[in-house]
Amino acid sequence: MKFLVFNKGMKALSYDLDGAYVFGSDGIAIRRVKLTFDDGVIDCKKPNKSTSGLALLWPVEGFGKLLLPTTCLPERQRPYNLNVEITRAKLMQIINKREDWSVFSSPPVLTELSEQAQDLFIKAVQNLSNPAKAAQLADESLRRAMIFSERLSIRQAESFFNAKSSGHGFSRGCLGCQLDPRRINDPAYIDGLMELFGLVLVPVRWSDVQIEKGKYEFSLIDECISVLNKKKLAICAGPLICFSPDCLPRWLLSDKKADFEKIRDSAYQFVVQMVSRYSDRIRSWIVISGLNMFNHFGFNFEQVLEITRATNMAVKSVSNRVLKIIELSNPWGEYYSQLNNTIPPLVYVDMIMQSGIGFDAFGLQMRFGKNEFGMHVRDMMTISANLDRFALLGKALYITAVEVPSLLDSDKAESSGIWHSKWDEELQGQWMEHFYKIALSTPFIDSVVYSNLVDNKDSIISNSGLLKENLEPKRSFMVMKKLHNVIFSR
Repeated sequence: MKFLVFNKGMKALSYDLDGAYVFGSDGIAIRRVKLTFDDGVIDCKKPNKSTSGLALLWPVEGFGKLLLPTTCLPERQRPYNLNVEITRAKLMQIINKREDWSVFSSPPVLTELSEQAQDLFIKAVQNLSNPAKAAQLADESLRRAMIFSERLSIRQAESFFNAKSSGHGFSRGCLGCQLDPRRINDPAYIDGLMELFGLVLVPVRWSDVQIEKGKYEFSLIDECISVLNKKKLAICAGPLICFSPDCLPRWLLSDKKADFEKIRDSAYQFVVQMVSRYSDRIRSWIVISGLNMFNHFGFNFEQVLEITRATNMAVKSVSNRVLKIIELSNPWGEYYSQLNNTIPPLVYVDMIMQSGIGFDAFGLQMRFGKNEFGMHVRDMMTISANLDRFALLGKALYITAVEVPSLLDSDKAESSGIWHSKWDEELQGQWMEHFYKIALSTPFIDSVVYSNLVDNKDSIISNSGLLKENLEPKRSFMVMKKLHNVIFSR
């Protein structure tokens, strides 16, 4: 499958394929695909001839550079026009979301944008025999479609957000933030948490707590829980178990005799120890995280399900009252195209739902602004559509990690994607306002947890805090304060 690529009506001389992947008609990334660019053409060499689409970072004039897909297309010898196919996919998404949201009329300004985008796309299709002209028309169509899709998504979200707020539909813990344990004794830091958030996520890593087999180091977590309890903040903690190498204790990693049963039993015992110690002070736990993507021991499908079941049973054996969350890393799923021993996110979710595992909610991570799987910038309608997919599962949803930068080097911005312009404090605040309204207006989303109150060097996305290191507020802090006041002043 091949695609002609045009840049402002001229055949592209180069194209960076960072973040690009091929997916099937089921939306699942396809493995063993070789992507190359040469002489204005992207060539997708696949292991089979199934209908598929291409997703890649795509520049939209005046809007940014975002990860956008084509529709699913059959293989053919003649190259497709990539500019046209990306526009076709965006217009189809708009139609589908308008039907999902039952939005069949719009204000005149939006209606005009929509009609212009459709008319330009029709002209592009009519000029497919002239690829350069078709690409130019498609580019203009896409520019208008992107503006329309974002305004429609935000308008829809604000309508539901305002209705939910007026009806007192938000819980005290709907706004949350992850704690930096190193700052637990900093009164100014704690005051910043309390000013915005009713829920605090205390990070837990198995590798930090159980440094040696059978020996536990609880002192830092004890201190965090004590301070937060005194401030009467709701607490979530975790993830208790994550099979990423940096989260696994060294004694387990170095044990060459550790088979699946031993690993499962060790995880079970650790979860029991943690929940037993804090069950009367912590209301919710991220029990297991990222097993769809992080699978250091190479568990098969049955073992993945068994370890998920065992860890949730461990929590239940201690307390029936606490909330059990299964967290997904990268709910977009492009990692599956390159990482072995992984499971597409919705396949993992379906496995869990069908297996009868006892848990209460799914957690989703939403990080953008880095050239890594799942962190390339996406547009607001695409984010909204993905949240809607998970909301249909009928389980409560927690956004357990939100993170976008307030500053990135220009080369990093290009490779990770651009939303309207280069990231700065103003743009970070704008993005957060739109995202939070979209997320909190989505059915079943109970809480949104931001990843960093303060900038720190260990964050996954650099410069992503709401406060600078000296605790000076950024624009995003003020946006969150305004959002807090809207939610809780009624």
